[in-house]
Amino acid sequence: ASSIGGKKHSISTDYVLKVLGLDICSDTFVGNDMLRGVSGGQRKRVTTGEMIVGPRKTLFMDEISTGLDSSTTFQIVKCMRNFVHLMEATVLMGLLQPAPETYELFDDILLLSEGYMVYQGPRGKVLEFFESLGFKLPPRKGVADFLQEVTSKKDQAQYWADPSKPYVFIPVSEMAIAFKNSRFGKSLESTLSAPYDKSQSHPSALSRTKYAASRWELLNSCFAREKLLMTRQSFLYIFRTFQVAFVAFVTSTIFLRTKLHPVDEINGNLYLSCLFFGVVHMMFNGFSELSLLIFRLPVFYKQRDNLFHPAWIWSVVSWSIRVPYSAIEAVVWSCVLYYTVGFAPSAGRFFRFTFAQFVLHQMAVSLFRMLASLARDLVVANTFGSASLLLVFLLGGFVIPKDQIKPWWVWASWLSPLQYAQRAVSINEFTATRWKKISAIGNNTIGYNVLHQHGLPSAKYWYWLGVGVLIGYAVIFNIIVTLALAYLNPLSKGKAIVPEETEENSVRKDVESEKLTSDSSSAQGSSKKGMILPFEPLAMTFHNVNYSVDMPV
Repeated sequence: ASSIGGKKHSISTDYVLKVLGLDICSDTFVGNDMLRGVSGGQRKRVTTGEMIVGPRKTLFMDEISTGLDSSTTFQIVKCMRNFVHLMEATVLMGLLQPAPETYELFDDILLLSEGYMVYQGPRGKVLEFFESLGFKLPPRKGVADFLQEVTSKKDQAQYWADPSKPYVFIPVSEMAIAFKNSRFGKSLESTLSAPYDKSQSHPSALSRTKYAASRWELLNSCFAREKLLMTRQSFLYIFRTFQVAFVAFVTSTIFLRTKLHPVDEINGNLYLSCLFFGVVHMMFNGFSELSLLIFRLPVFYKQRDNLFHPAWIWSVVSWSIRVPYSAIEAVVWSCVLYYTVGFAPSAGRFFRFTFAQFVLHQMAVSLFRMLASLARDLVVANTFGSASLLLVFLLGGFVIPKDQIKPWWVWASWLSPLQYAQRAVSINEFTATRWKKISAIGNNTIGYNVLHQHGLPSAKYWYWLGVGVLIGYAVIFNIIVTLALAYLNPLSKGKAIVPEETEENSVRKDVESEKLTSDSSSAQGSSKKGMILPFEPLAMTFHNVNYSVDMPV
């Protein structure tokens, strides 16, 4: 049944959701710092289910019970047990003080202490081994707690049960030697020392590919997920579309065509100002992609490191699925603004204007995606994003004409994408027939004077050159995004550290303590070794807290 296509979920997915107790929140957001989602225990189970629902046959799970109650831990371990027995898999799991019913679910036990392997073998034989050493499990005592304390010097004596000889502490090293000499250790050694017959292995036992599915299947899966995420975030995109329409309407009322006429350079400067504002607005609309990508990076890094999909597929899909939205924004902006302001009425110039806005929006989206993938932190990305916007606007050719930029900054103006966008839309407008009237100032046309006044070229080929450069920038930025996602790792967070007190440091502290004039209590407090925390610890008190735990059946 799980191999039948055309269903929203496969049988294995539904089974994992049911066993992990996630079926009640299967359509709920996982959540983050700003969005309330599933609980902490459910989030851990989501991570577990994310790993076991695929084709993996070997799992290494360390301290998965941290922050979970015993009932939830029992359910997860029981699911792992079913996964191992039914799917012929192997799971190596480390738990901290598991409950007795959870301990009984394991097949084999591996007991490590102080760097020694004290025991490795069937769960039912571990007590027999320790009884051979003279230790016995007392009544009403969990086996897991017994194994954890029997190797401790402080708690070992209470388990001594050999009345024929007095108790003497048995260190972990001697326990490890006793295990190697026991029948359990010899059986394990004979099993591991036997040569492996490769002819008995199945050709498909080991994976010969890096990823579990083909590139086409991974591409379709990533595309379906991006489509689903855009559907879930439909309010954001709908709101942004209405925002574009509203800003275009307000702009058209400011630069209303009834008050603008292509008769002189003064009106031409107003038309050019409207064009520049449209270019700036499209640049700002791409800024929201910066935070959207930052919030998705933790999940991406986890899935990339677990070989869910390659970075280039995720990058290409997340870029391509935003192309239609860029087209929608450009069409909405152009339809509301173009003829209301009274730009050149030719249909060809309208479509060229719309195409330039579309390419500009794609370049802006790619620029901020690149900054997010390189910074990998929201604060750092916002800082660099704001700085890049200021530089792009300043060197865009409208705030400061290119002819007035200092010679040592001319090279930076050629690198500004906004300059090519401004040139494209300006050439598209001011090379129209209505701007070819001879100006009262000089012997040139009005359109030529307006362009020349702001240091803009007048050749028609600059439209396609500007659009081509914007497309090139979009491609280059997305290539950098792909490389950053493939080779950069997430930024490490600050952790609490405990400084090691060396002999030199202790002598220095003694010398300094002699010079202090504080009382003895403060001197004693300063000599204590503590932990350096990146925050100030606070004490919290709760009143009337009720906690309910489902008992396993």
